[in-house]
Amino acid sequence: MSDHRPRLSRAEQRRQTENRILAAARHLFATLGYDRTTIRGVAAAAEADPGLVMRYFGSKDALFARVAEVAPDRPVAGTPEEVAELLLASMADKLESDAPGALAMLRSMLTHPDTGDEVRAAIAEQQRQVAAALSTDDAVLRAGLIGALTVGVLLSRHLLHLEGVRDAGAAEIVSVLRPAVHAIAQGTAAPDPRRDH
Repeated sequence: MSDHRPRLSRAEQRRQTENRILAAARHLFATLGYDRTTIRGVAAAAEADPGLVMRYFGSKDALFARVAEVAPDRPVAGTPEEVAELLLASMADKLESDAPGALAMLRSMLTHPDTGDEVRAAIAEQQRQVAAALSTDDAVLRAGLIGALTVGVLLSRHLLHLEGVRDAGAAEIVSVLRPAVHAIAQGTAAPDPRRDH
């Protein structure tokens, strides 16, 4: 019995192989981290030759950069209230996705400092936009605190698997955090109770 499936072109074969390699690399970087992931291990998981991995991607660093590419967030603009809601929606998106690329990036940036450059650049750009939209004198601090809160929540869910954060729905987490993010974005602050004594 003959096989009537159309033969794949070389370009299609290459694309399929690249996708298999990227999927294997995403999984290994996410589970093992940067240092313990090897080209040979990626090749074995992708059922490809290590030389092919090197030919397609050039180096482990270049392969990691492809796996951990940071998708740009939506531009941040508007009133402080609107900015808070944009940031909460972005957080919900990141919480809902399985995000193996993000997990690979988070795990590896903690153990391999160079891999965090792209992430820091993306976060810094968003924080500049947030600070520009806030009307307080300490807008840079407030933007940084919202960024730190977001990174902490994502680390707690995707990497540390902290009880509660790991199992809650994205909508529930965002609902609990909404008053805090709005308070930070809108410039409200609680007085220090120690000053009353």
